[in-house]
Amino acid sequence: QVQLVESGGGLVRPGTFVTLTCAISGTNFSPDAVGWYRQAPGQGREMVARFAGAVIMYGDSVKGRFTITRDYSKNTVYLQMNDLKPDDTGVYFCNALFGPSNYWGRGTQVTVAS
Repeated sequence: QVQLVESGGGLVRPGTFVTLTCAISGTNFSPDAVGWYRQAPGQGREMVARFAGAVIMYGDSVKGRFTITRDYSKNTVYLQMNDLKPDDTGVYFCNALFGPSNYWGRGTQVTVAS
């Protein structure tokens, strides 16, 4: 059973940085696509950063501030978030696609406030 577990969230001040980690377990295969989504209070889920094969995509609001990386040997995906803003507040979810199967983690809360 594939599982995705996010970690690294918390309460952070504007202008600072935080790194989120998504650990993928239950499989020896790397996902076909993997990335991060977020959901702000009262809002829908939006794509933040994503690997789709060799292509990396970022949401417009995070371009230049966030960086997604992955460690194939650990089947782990990271999201480095710099220059955080209050609008970055939300629950951050890891998502992985293995063929036709789509998996989500339970999410980690990031709150940006002074």
